[in-house]
Amino acid sequence: MRFEPREYRPLYMMVLAPLLAIVAALVLAGILIAIAGAPVFEAYRRILLGAFGSRLSATETLTRATPLILTGLAAAVAFRARVWNIGAEGQFYFGAVAVAACGSKMLGSLPALILIPLLLIIGAIAGMILILVPLWLRLRFSVDEVVTSLILNFIAVLFVSMLIDGVLKDPMAFGWPQSQGVVDHAMLPKLIARSRLHIGLAIAVALAAIVYFIQSRTVFGMQSRAAGLNPSGAAFAGVQLAATLVKVACLSGGLAGLAGAIEVMGVKGYVTTDLSPGFGYAGIVVAMLANLNPLGVVLAAIFTATMFVGADGMSRSLGIPTYIADVTVALSLLTMLIALFFTQYRIRRWAH
Repeated sequence: MRFEPREYRPLYMMVLAPLLAIVAALVLAGILIAIAGAPVFEAYRRILLGAFGSRLSATETLTRATPLILTGLAAAVAFRARVWNIGAEGQFYFGAVAVAACGSKMLGSLPALILIPLLLIIGAIAGMILILVPLWLRLRFSVDEVVTSLILNFIAVLFVSMLIDGVLKDPMAFGWPQSQGVVDHAMLPKLIARSRLHIGLAIAVALAAIVYFIQSRTVFGMQSRAAGLNPSGAAFAGVQLAATLVKVACLSGGLAGLAGAIEVMGVKGYVTTDLSPGFGYAGIVVAMLANLNPLGVVLAAIFTATMFVGADGMSRSLGIPTYIADVTVALSLLTMLIALFFTQYRIRRWAH
């Protein structure tokens, strides 16, 4: 047998591939749940109840999905152009600490109507600055950005830790390492009263639609796709690869930095070194589950958030480790990669 590239991928195959991949992942995770001694269907029912069984749980799930949408978009935008941005975690923290630094005293006197958009822009710019470092090393010295962007994650977190334990430390935190909080009127408005769900969700969904429009309906979107599919052919057709990759990197890093800014302004109000439970890395999984489709990123982020939030309720009620959620998300990524492979290739038997 041999693998033969498909000349055409029908729409139904592109729609069914993610669904079948998730079903396969749930089946495989169900085997682990059964081994743990719990009823499989009841475990999944508890996950759904834990994620959407009440007003509180539903709003918490959507709150958790908000940064995942933005980091997922950051990965999807970059990967589409073959800019392997593995540094969304560091960009997330840079955006967060930039907002904390500017939103406490430096710009805190500005009215909310000006302050909130300004802080969001500052957070996005901070993420852009960080991603330009590995991109410059790639363009100037042909250094693999996978390695440099990954290493920058640890450097960024250590840098943020130094700031919040030094010049940005909150003197009222009783020695706890956290930054000064942003002023009250810099916090994002709530979408639902008496919940943590904030307007950042609407911003993230709107940005997903905007990114989809950019990629499918603009010259820049065509150039970025061409740069990812065939760099040599794109350059021959007149696409300025370096300029295109810089724009893609800025968009990707800006989305990741914006995720950090929104998490501070929408939920925490300040920065700690555990602000992110891995949003930057989970965004890669979200992007792959969505097949790099910006609109699919929204659904993939909600699925991932459902597993993480719902697993807590399942763990408490059935005594199953919450790591089942991590395993399920990881299995979803693996099955998705396999499903995408078979959407691009078919199996042919050698003729004898």
